[in-house]
Amino acid sequence: MPTFPVCCAAAAICRCTNFRLRCQIFRAASREHAAGLIRTRISRENAYFSRMITPLFEPCIPTRGTKVPSGTDWIHEIKHDGYRLIVQREGKRVRLFTRNGNDWSDRFPLIVEAALRNRISSFVIDGEAVLLGVDGRSDFNGLHSRKHNNEVQLYAFDVLAIDGDDLRWMPLHLRKANLERLLERRVNGIFLSDFEQGAIGPDLFRHACLMGLEGLVSKHRDRPYRAGRSPHWIKVKNRTHHSIDRIKEAFS
Repeated sequence: MPTFPVCCAAAAICRCTNFRLRCQIFRAASREHAAGLIRTRISRENAYFSRMITPLFEPCIPTRGTKVPSGTDWIHEIKHDGYRLIVQREGKRVRLFTRNGNDWSDRFPLIVEAALRNRISSFVIDGEAVLLGVDGRSDFNGLHSRKHNNEVQLYAFDVLAIDGDDLRWMPLHLRKANLERLLERRVNGIFLSDFEQGAIGPDLFRHACLMGLEGLVSKHRDRPYRAGRSPHWIKVKNRTHHSIDRIKEAFS
């Protein structure tokens, strides 16, 4: 049986008065149309999965600072002592990419499971992979040991895409609103990172230091997300935190 393009088959069916021949033409056209849809879908999936082998979204990196901004246009987040991760989900596939582009999808199963349990099947979020100690603070030594990978969770602080829509052009405060809606149903493994806004920044940093936390990251609320080092993200570290010793050792 010859095959027909869909438009030609439709014309042929309209002209043909032989009922059996009309049925044959219709079945042939339907098979060709279905095969075309399958080929198109497979082609799209292969193209997407080939792109997921490498990270599609490069992270925004904060600039080191010595003073926390005190203006009203700044958002302040606790700096957790962990690993930076970009989480990409598309359908039933989740990828975890480090700041340097390494694929750690098989390292932190709790984060992958939480991403798959979200009601939205396509999104990209930015955050910090953290192992919490018994005191509720991040335990970098335990995280680095890789002995507790199945307990590592993500503190999400930004969303870069939802349902195929790139949100990086949005100002930070709108991306925060989208992230809050995305994570409104709390699932163990991915949590919304808390933040404060405005002139409270310096006082918040002082209390973070008193609590033994790593420091603060302050971000301008009206800026879009840009890959690479950003002057609109400022990281101020607690000088007494043990992460400072790791930095000194790296450069000694």
